Amino acid sequence: MPAMTLRVQDAQSEADLIRGIELVAEDASPLPPFTPGAHVEVTLPDGDTRPYSLVDFDGSCAAPRSYRFGVRLEDDSAGGSRFMHGLAAGDTVTVSEPVNDFPLAEDGAPSLLLAGGIGVTPIISMAAALRAAGRDYRFVYAARSRPALAFGERLAAEHGDRLTVHIDDEVGGPLDVGGTIAAAPAGAHLYVCGPRPMIDAAREAAEQAGFGPERIHFELFESAAQAEGDTAFEVELASSGQVFTIPPGRTIIEVLEEAGIDLIHDCQRGDCGICQTDVLEGEPDHRDVVLSDAERAAGNVMQICVSRAKSARLKLDL
Repeated sequence: MPAMTLRVQDAQSEADLIRGIELVAEDASPLPPFTPGAHVEVTLPDGDTRPYSLVDFDGSCAAPRSYRFGVRLEDDSAGGSRFMHGLAAGDTVTVSEPVNDFPLAEDGAPSLLLAGGIGVTPIISMAAALRAAGRDYRFVYAARSRPALAFGERLAAEHGDRLTVHIDDEVGGPLDVGGTIAAAPAGAHLYVCGPRPMIDAAREAAEQAGFGPERIHFELFESAAQAEGDTAFEVELASSGQVFTIPPGRTIIEVLEEAGIDLIHDCQRGDCGICQTDVLEGEPDHRDVVLSDAERAAGNVMQICVSRAKSARLKLDL
């Protein structure tokens, strides 16, 4: 994927632990266009990359003069959020061209936009595009506390009564995801971005409300955490017979790429489906948010960016 070197034009606090960052071309030329829900891969000092959603407040993503991000500093950061929070005006950053695994549907149907915490960043671009197109939408933004609410004043000014802000510690608990989805207009699309519990609750509520899978869209804003009791397992590649050991704390993708195996993947969070791989033998331990319950039970495919194994070995169609 082509890479660009961009300059930090602005970096400032937008909420507790959340930093807003704006990048521009060195010559101030327009940047490659993107669509609502898109992200870019930012290259870290060690050469690794991290995806960050692009924020578009005014519907200018077709001809952007800058790329904007909102980045939350994570306690267990492996380097990505700490690097982003350390940026200052004048620094340079290498980023990929935009990619979109979380696009808006183009059928003109109503949209329910549901954001949790820093998961608001791709949802902001969606809301701006829907407002600019005069389409029907509702924007629900949940945060744990008022100080953790990023971009709140600007979003309220731009979206008015289409925006509902839910603050957990002001109303005594988390958002009623089921009730929010049940109140959506008939035929609406649901877009959810946030932590795994919100996505799991939203998917279950949407299915119970009669949403078809083609109307449920989501992006996970966290990586799969190492689970207590994780143990090493083996992966056999069907094409070559090579066997690799996947230790606790490392993913299949990490181990295989380190060995020179060329793989196709993107999010590395288990929500885009790009790394989905057929399982020929063994039992996967599914940790994605892509597969249906039936697909998980069948065990014929897995997302190798996050999922592990319940059996001692997996044989994959790689």
